[in-house]
Amino acid sequence: MENTTIVIRKDLKEKISTFGDKGESYSDIIERIYNAAVKTQIRELLMNEENTISAKEALEKAKKRWQK
Repeated sequence: MENTTIVIRKDLKEKISTFGDKGESYSDIIERIYNAAVKTQIRELLMNEENTISAKEALEKAKKRWQK
């Protein structure tokens, strides 16, 4: 994989390093932080109850809509 250089503040570099284990690269640390952030966003999206109804309510609506 090809590498690149990014510019970050020295204080941010030090903060990022606190998430790492001995011998772990900054790429490894940032990738782990990124993966955790993605999982958190997906969890928040899936667990968001805004504009939702219960399964029981949905079933009742469906039965009314598709009566035989």
